[in-house]
Amino acid sequence: MVWDGPLYVILLTVVSELLAYLAVGLVATWGEVVPRWVPGLGGRRVPVLAAVVPASIGATACTLLWPYALLMLASGRKLDGSSGVMEFTSEQSVVFWIAYLPLVLWGPLLWIVTVHYWRRRTSPERTTARTTAVAS
Repeated sequence: MVWDGPLYVILLTVVSELLAYLAVGLVATWGEVVPRWVPGLGGRRVPVLAAVVPASIGATACTLLWPYALLMLASGRKLDGSSGVMEFTSEQSVVFWIAYLPLVLWGPLLWIVTVHYWRRRTSPERTTARTTAVAS
């Protein structure tokens, strides 16, 4: 089955990296206009809601998931609340918390860039400047 063994880890890694890379689109130019090399869509403007809705869902999920998951791990529980989770040596525990504690910030930071993207793309000044530039 796909969910057993190393294939699961590889698929989870690829999906996670792709979703994280999409967050870059909220601050990069390719998040406003699809790059020309993309077949069929190149050069078209990205609809604001096509970026804001998935980013908002992701930000909400991360804001709820990571603090809960780390709280469960810190209390020695699995995500479903049952007891019995990984056992760490003290060195492993330090490395774990250094590596995973920043995930708690991922949701709120994604919310910040999502709101900034929304404001930047829907601001009246930007719309007026774009209309003036096209008319010239």
